[in-house]
Amino acid sequence: MERAMVKAKRKELGISCMLNTEVGAVLAVIRRPISESYLSPQETDHCDSSVQQSLKSLRALIFNPQQEWRTIDPSVYLSPFLEVIQSDEIPASATAVALSSILKILKIEIFDEKSPGARDAMNSIVSGITSCRLEKTDSISEDAVMMRILQVLTGVMKHPASELLEDQAVCTIVNTCFQVVQQSAGRGDLLQRNGRYTMHELIQIIFSRLPDFDVRGEEGGEDSESDTDEIDMNSGYGIRCCIDIFHFLCSLLNVVEVVENSEGTSVHTADEDVQIFALVLINSAIELSGDAIGQHPKLLRMVQDDLFHHLIHYGASSSPLVLSMISSCILNIYHFLRKFVRLQLEAFFSFVLLKVTAFTGFLQLQEVALEGLINFCRQPAFIVEAYVNYDCDPICRNVFEETGKVLCRHTFPTSGPLTSMQIQAFEGLVILIHNIADNMDGEEDEGGEEEDSNTIKPSPVEINEYIPFWIEKPKEDFETWVEHIRVRKAQKRKLAIAANHFNRDEKKGLEYLKYNHLVSDPPDPMALASFFRFTPGLDKTMIGDYLGDPDELHLSVLKSFTHTFEFTGMNLDTALRTFLESFRLPGESQKIERMIEAFSERFYDQQSSEIFASKDTVHILCYSLIMLNTDQHNPQVKKKMTEDEFIRNNRAINAGKDLPREYLSELFQSISTSAFALSTHSGPVEMNPNRWIELMNRTKTTQPLSMCQFDRRIGRDMFATIAGPSIAAVSAFFEHSDDDEVLHECVDALISIARVAQYGLEDILDELIASFCKFTTLLNPYTTPEETLFAFSHDMKPRMATLAVFTLANNFGDSIRGGWRNIVDCLLKLRKLQLLPQSAIEFETTDEETLSEPDLNILASQETKFNRRQGSSLMGRFSHFLALDSVEESVALGMSEFEQNLKVIKQCRIGQIFSKSSVLPDVAVLNLGRSLIYAAAGKGQKFSTAIEEEETVKFCWDLITAVALSNIHRFSTFWPSYHEYLLNVANFPLFSPIPFVEKGIPGLFKVCIKILASNLQDQLPEELIFRSITIMWKIDKEIIDTCYDTITEFVSKIITEHSANLQTQIGWKSVLQLLSLCGRHPETKEQAVDALIGLMSTNASHLSQSSYAYCIDCSFSFVALRNSAVEKNLTILDLMTESVTMLIQWYKTASTETVNNFSVASNTSSSSSVEENSLRGVNFVHHLFLKLSEAFRKTTLARREEIRNRAVTSLEKSFIMAHEDLGFTPSGCIYCIDHVVFPTIDDLHEKLLDYSRRENAEREMRSMEGTLKIAMKMLKNVFLHYLEQIVGSAEFRTFWLGVLRRMDTCMKADLGEYGDNKLQEVVPELLTIMIGTMKEKEILVQKEDDDLWEITYIQIQWIAPALKDELFPDEDM
Repeated sequence: MERAMVKAKRKELGISCMLNTEVGAVLAVIRRPISESYLSPQETDHCDSSVQQSLKSLRALIFNPQQEWRTIDPSVYLSPFLEVIQSDEIPASATAVALSSILKILKIEIFDEKSPGARDAMNSIVSGITSCRLEKTDSISEDAVMMRILQVLTGVMKHPASELLEDQAVCTIVNTCFQVVQQSAGRGDLLQRNGRYTMHELIQIIFSRLPDFDVRGEEGGEDSESDTDEIDMNSGYGIRCCIDIFHFLCSLLNVVEVVENSEGTSVHTADEDVQIFALVLINSAIELSGDAIGQHPKLLRMVQDDLFHHLIHYGASSSPLVLSMISSCILNIYHFLRKFVRLQLEAFFSFVLLKVTAFTGFLQLQEVALEGLINFCRQPAFIVEAYVNYDCDPICRNVFEETGKVLCRHTFPTSGPLTSMQIQAFEGLVILIHNIADNMDGEEDEGGEEEDSNTIKPSPVEINEYIPFWIEKPKEDFETWVEHIRVRKAQKRKLAIAANHFNRDEKKGLEYLKYNHLVSDPPDPMALASFFRFTPGLDKTMIGDYLGDPDELHLSVLKSFTHTFEFTGMNLDTALRTFLESFRLPGESQKIERMIEAFSERFYDQQSSEIFASKDTVHILCYSLIMLNTDQHNPQVKKKMTEDEFIRNNRAINAGKDLPREYLSELFQSISTSAFALSTHSGPVEMNPNRWIELMNRTKTTQPLSMCQFDRRIGRDMFATIAGPSIAAVSAFFEHSDDDEVLHECVDALISIARVAQYGLEDILDELIASFCKFTTLLNPYTTPEETLFAFSHDMKPRMATLAVFTLANNFGDSIRGGWRNIVDCLLKLRKLQLLPQSAIEFETTDEETLSEPDLNILASQETKFNRRQGSSLMGRFSHFLALDSVEESVALGMSEFEQNLKVIKQCRIGQIFSKSSVLPDVAVLNLGRSLIYAAAGKGQKFSTAIEEEETVKFCWDLITAVALSNIHRFSTFWPSYHEYLLNVANFPLFSPIPFVEKGIPGLFKVCIKILASNLQDQLPEELIFRSITIMWKIDKEIIDTCYDTITEFVSKIITEHSANLQTQIGWKSVLQLLSLCGRHPETKEQAVDALIGLMSTNASHLSQSSYAYCIDCSFSFVALRNSAVEKNLTILDLMTESVTMLIQWYKTASTETVNNFSVASNTSSSSSVEENSLRGVNFVHHLFLKLSEAFRKTTLARREEIRNRAVTSLEKSFIMAHEDLGFTPSGCIYCIDHVVFPTIDDLHEKLLDYSRRENAEREMRSMEGTLKIAMKMLKNVFLHYLEQIVGSAEFRTFWLGVLRRMDTCMKADLGEYGDNKLQEVVPELLTIMIGTMKEKEILVQKEDDDLWEITYIQIQWIAPALKDELFPDEDM
């Protein structure tokens, strides 16, 4: 405690010493004689009696203070020094010392804001300093004093007690500082620099406190902007001085200087030096105040009106430096106050930045404006806010779209080398593209897990109902609001189209509005009025004709049209100019009358003064102004109206009284100086005062700028507006640039375009791929392969483009549509140039099992799939590529051209495109498949040799196979379209079926085996693939002769390993039909037969009723072959015979189902249909048995005796096995024997006779005779086996006669020169057995009502008379 007291005393003593020193210094300087201005003794006495006396009094008190210095009124020790400063007779040097003393007192803070009298002391310092009087001496001394004044003013504002200063005092400080700056213009540069620095420092100090100022009640409205508002005088300076200072700074922008031009006349131009100084200060004020300005309506109004008006006015016509400062100022305002300056920002873009960039005169100014646009694009939220608030508002300009197109236009290179502006614009365009892409990917990050690609992609908006387009919906629910602004953007596009129609045909334009729900039905007058008022590009003459029409609807539209104007605060001439600028007055006086009347009523309702007594006064005066305009500005009028004449013409029009002469004079001067603008097309080119007043009026009713979060739907729509020009500009820049880093940026930008286009802009992505493919040089039809290969190996651009193309295919394949054709063409060209090594497409040599895995790895060093959320990482591959691509480094590393190319191709990950196609959406798979199939068919391809054609076709089919194998899980979805593509290729003009089918069938069989191995529950994939296989080999049936070995291998594998999974009829038919065809070839015959034997033996249980018939057909085709192995054919016949057991099993199953269905359906109304279905199954088994029997019958005519005999035996066994178990009816048995056994006998008999007529055919004849003998025995055995079953049939008599007739023909067969018929020995024996059996079973007995016995007796006498006695011993006819 004691130590603290000692320290405090030491401080107090130090202050006393400092004050004593300063007093002594001032007194010494005052007493010092000055040669240039020597003081007389009288003057010295005067100084001593006033100024010196007060200093001496202070010195007497210094070392005897009654209390601590902090508690003493500062005026005690400040007043003497202030008297020195304010004295007229004190030399400048003394004034400088006194100023220095005050500065020291302020810096060591002898007092603070809590000291008694601090407020008065601070204000007295300001008053004393600002009223400082200098004795005129040399300029150097004066400058020193003025610099010291600046220091003291800064010290005052930095002092803790500065917050006690009054508003007026602070304004005085700033004004004094500015006066020093102004007065120093003709003096020294140092003083002016110090003055400006001090001014800047003062602004920083004052406006840094603005966020801490309270928002007082009087600041809450437009009506409280008077400087006489009551404030708390004890609270120190506040918003009042900020308002005054800011107003003062804005006024500096309008300071003009008078200069003489080359013609010797005076011209008033803006003082650029003052403007720049003012802009620096304004920028500082805004930067330090931040969004606090928005809390003070007076200050905000000043920013909205005065500041923006000046900035826009001087922006387009100033120097590059001023425009740069203005752009920075606007950008600062955007950061902190954009919510309140929506229309002002639009005006700045429209009338300054976009206007300057479109002007081709001053290159440096263009560059500055372009940089201003780019600075805005660098702001993360600007692009979406500009699009939402301007591009989606039908009343506003397309700020985002025009900004993007300006960047594209300036990026597009010309014939010469790239200019700095083109590089600058390119950088801005890249920033814009990356901004959109990062925001869209960033939204996915915030959304958590990635949604399905088919559901997250935004779609275009359709206008389905009438929604007033001029009404903006407030932002409440975000989802609803997003859809609302998307609809408004769609309305805006439709309005532009409607304007085009309207300009050509008024009726069609209005009909288009109704058709697109832009106007209600019946029409809403306000809708049409808003269309005429706010739609750019409309023909103003047609608008005027429409509004002037006397029709009731037109009159309503005219009234609504006038209500779209806000004339509050406008003079009559300004309001009339604004009104007439929106259309062109028609020529008819009646139309003009109606339009002026509507305007007069609207203006009178909104006038703020009491000048006009009624709307009639306004009406008359408007006519008078229009006539005055014609008089003053029509060159055909020679004698112009004078002001007095104009005033005289308008006497007593205001309810019988005169309007104020000053008012009329002002109107006359306005019209005489500037004519009414009467252009025919809309679109203002400059910001004039009346447009600014209109803009400020609109500000009162327009919603604030919406600061919204990024939404992918909005991002899709906004990028669609600039996508085409962006791709064209970046592609052209890539083509003209040779700098590695620039090429990298180009590719980076194009990849970002793809990142955006993947969200519902598939056509843009296709266009992007087409551009990339062009730079690969692979698709150039005018270069030879050698030239293409040279360019690819020695130029970095083609390799970068190639890498980019396949990177896009890998990472954005789900959004590629038509672009797959370009990708496939590039791939085929790489292969043609032998730039595609086997290692890059490893699936070509991989078996189908490896291919079938969904997570197939194509490359040994394969990268993971691109994560869209980390777009920047995608370019790592290009960075590495660029780092190693120089020729010198490649040579140093010992890399050949082929190795360099190989490195690039490996990075392309080509194989992954196809093996990972399972992640692609259906439509992408369809487009990829169509491109591959059409390429395989030769569409768009040129082949120099047949070998090249075959290799290309095989390669395409390998890719098709890889895609199909990766998408087995959705085969039914995409393969029907693939099948249609296969059908379409046959109609191609240069289609070559041999390589297409030859290379395609193996791939289809691989897919088929994969489907069968997958054991899918759905039968459709199997049916689809076999349908395609069938179509393929039927395109050219000779194809079997060229690829029978491959087909046999696949078919055998299907039968051997996958027959259990064959479920469809077309599948069995195709397999067995192809097996049959391949079995005709000697090389594959044995393999095919083995496959069939395996099917009918080991895998017979896999056969179904539908496949059984095809199996029998295939079996017969093998058995019927002349050069087939006898042993295997006999085996096939035996297996065919054994297959009757399968028929028996199917019959029993069908019979059981019939019984069950009868019992279940007996109580239902559908029993008849159930019975019919069940019986159909039974009958189908009988049909299959008949087909088997027919196969045996046909085989009995084979050339080889062993096969014929075995066929007869097999036929007999089949009938015997089927006797009871197949449940034939008597009629059915007779039918089968009649259609199989009888024809067998007949055919063999006919064949026997045929051989008997030939020469040297005895061996064949005797062989056939032996077969016929076996067949006759077979007939006997079958007859006896079925005898009891068929005897009761009504057809038995006819059937028995048929048997006897065959016996007769065989008995009497004439073998000619070859001798006796050995059948004559067999037939009697067979007849004896059959008739004997019939007698035993009492079937052949004499009956009165049955002639069977009699017929038989007669036939035996005819066939074999020798048997009559043996068979009928007791009978004698």
